[in-house]
Amino acid sequence: MSSRSSDRLSGEDAVVELLGRIANLLAVLVTDGKTQTEAILRLAHAGYAPKEIADFLGTTSNTVRVTLSTKRAAGRSRRRPT
Repeated sequence: MSSRSSDRLSGEDAVVELLGRIANLLAVLVTDGKTQTEAILRLAHAGYAPKEIADFLGTTSNTVRVTLSTKRAAGRSRRRPT
């Protein structure tokens, strides 16, 4: 492997790391001042996976999945005719 190829890989790693930091900053902006439920819903809507949301919020992926499931079920029950 040439040194130029090695430099490029390091540059790609730096870009990936920077993009990760930017994503985290955006997640902070989206969730700042929100309840855990609101934060979970916003991050899920933004395309984050339950594990990513859990890691970011300091909770478990199971908590995230249950919250999303509960909200989906509540949405379905509101749409049903009475």
